[in-house]
Amino acid sequence: MSQPEQRRPIRIANFSGYLGDRFTAVDEVMAGDPVDVLMGDYLAEITLAALSSRYRQDPAKGYVDYFLDQLRPHLPALVERDMKVVANAGGFNPAGLAAALRAIAAEDGVTLRVAHIEGDNVLARLPEFADAGYQLEHLDTGAPLSSWGSEPIAANAYLGGWGIAAALAEGADIVVCGRVTDASLTLGPAAWWHGWRRDDWDALAGALLAGHLIECGPHAVGGNFSGFTRIPNMLVPGFPIAEIAADGSTVVTKHTADGGAVTVDTVTAQLLYEIQGPVYLNSDVTLHLDTVELAQQGPDRVLVSGATGTPPPPTTKVAIFGQVGYQTLHTVYLTAPDVPAKVALLRAQISRDLPDGVELDITPIGSAAPDPRTQWDATVGLRVMATAREREPLEVLDLAARLGSLYLQSIPGFFMDGAVPLRATARPVIGYWPGLLPQSALSHRAVLHVPDGSDSTVLDIPVPEQTALATQPHHPEPEPEPVAAGAGAAVGATRTAPLGTVAYARSGDKGGNSNVGIWAPDQRAWEWLRTTLSTEQLRRMMPELAGLEVLRHELPKLRAVHFVLRGLLGTGGSSNTRIDQIGKAVGEYLRAKHVPVPVQLLDGAGLLDSGEPSVDTPPPDGTQLSSGTELLEGTRA
Repeated sequence: MSQPEQRRPIRIANFSGYLGDRFTAVDEVMAGDPVDVLMGDYLAEITLAALSSRYRQDPAKGYVDYFLDQLRPHLPALVERDMKVVANAGGFNPAGLAAALRAIAAEDGVTLRVAHIEGDNVLARLPEFADAGYQLEHLDTGAPLSSWGSEPIAANAYLGGWGIAAALAEGADIVVCGRVTDASLTLGPAAWWHGWRRDDWDALAGALLAGHLIECGPHAVGGNFSGFTRIPNMLVPGFPIAEIAADGSTVVTKHTADGGAVTVDTVTAQLLYEIQGPVYLNSDVTLHLDTVELAQQGPDRVLVSGATGTPPPPTTKVAIFGQVGYQTLHTVYLTAPDVPAKVALLRAQISRDLPDGVELDITPIGSAAPDPRTQWDATVGLRVMATAREREPLEVLDLAARLGSLYLQSIPGFFMDGAVPLRATARPVIGYWPGLLPQSALSHRAVLHVPDGSDSTVLDIPVPEQTALATQPHHPEPEPEPVAAGAGAAVGATRTAPLGTVAYARSGDKGGNSNVGIWAPDQRAWEWLRTTLSTEQLRRMMPELAGLEVLRHELPKLRAVHFVLRGLLGTGGSSNTRIDQIGKAVGEYLRAKHVPVPVQLLDGAGLLDSGEPSVDTPPPDGTQLSSGTELLEGTRA
């Protein structure tokens, strides 16, 4: 596929947002609207941890096996339509996956050039880095890797998109990657297509944002969206397409026949997902989100413009994994009434005479209805997790036997799910260390093979010539707190109601931190939301934040307040003991919280999302807001 002279927007279609996403996605995308590039994102911090265990068991694998089965039926059509494929399904062994692709293409009589990107796997180089004085400081704490106390079993640096661009420029049809940044899977093809220079910062920032918006598949089409009840055909939401223009502006859309919808709010939800704040760091460019604007262009078409870029940081993140212990986990059930007393007795019985080195995490799940209609309305789950640095103390504990012995000697209404037998086997716990490494220490390469694999070309990808100052923080500094509600804005009469009646939210994870963005779909609710959601108010709403650092930022063009909840997820999703390990439910939890909301806003929204009753409060000073209607249907056009 040659670069078009007119450089029309490149159309990049996502077909995977994570390891385990819908298997039929490639079939659906190939049957959908015409596109230039298929892009698949399989890797995340928690999925890398899972793949690392597989890789240790069989170093010949370590890649996403089912990617081969997804792509194989479509190899002839890819050639016929001159379409490219870029995916990070290579995991810990992109060379192995590239070889497997060449083999099946040869078996099927299809001629394709398959390239792979290497240089991200730096496990064997860790001693070299230590000798050179690179401490791989923890992204959040600044502590050196040597202080971790765990032996690394995997270490992968986040590469940028220029290796992908170089491989495509050399004629690759399929580019297989390991740990490149998620958005690099889109930025690389866009840079190749438009012939961008490495210092086209604004265009690169726009492509980086486009990649961020489509990397999680159906997220941008209504998946995991607070307003899902307003999205048509959510049974099988489709996968998004980014149309990236030469200036980096993008239209996010979807395949015409697919379910779901692309709206300003579905795009906002993904934009706020797993960001550090208004500054988004990447190996190729630093994206500034405070200038981004969204506008509905038509049905299922959202224009994303205004992204500004500056040079990337001199360092990149290295995802380092190591075994930090073992755990066993079971869930049992108890029945109202007297739930607190029953939990207390069970906790005491389970915790009695623990072997040395064992720690328990016992978490009640939910609460019983005051006047339960069914038995299950009176039921509360109790999750019991035991952890230890070594396996032996857990074998001595035998949590399954300990729980099983309580049937006749504990609380009334205690039971277990008979379809899920108790098991005593402890499983390894994989810890995560996000280290920092100078980009200059990496050996980023694109390797292209002729179709039969008999010869190859290696392209060395230079490090960025221009980077930001080494003193640039990896977490943007928190902004000044807003003026308290009522002091700087007239709020009128209020009514206690769920926050979710007038605001949407999206939350996610970055290592041990959770982020949550909360936004007002309508401009009339923005000033109230902005002044209400202070850090202090968030702490009142979420007692789990006690003792944790909270960073707050505002994105006025998106009408969003964004928080980084540092340490909420322990040291990372693969090793913490929370039930919601990677913070995906934090946003909806906050939307369920009741707060005083101006009556004028509620009269317009009609409590559409909660269905819960509310309580009116007289106006403190007789002031009023202008009336508003359909607050949850606004746009930022």
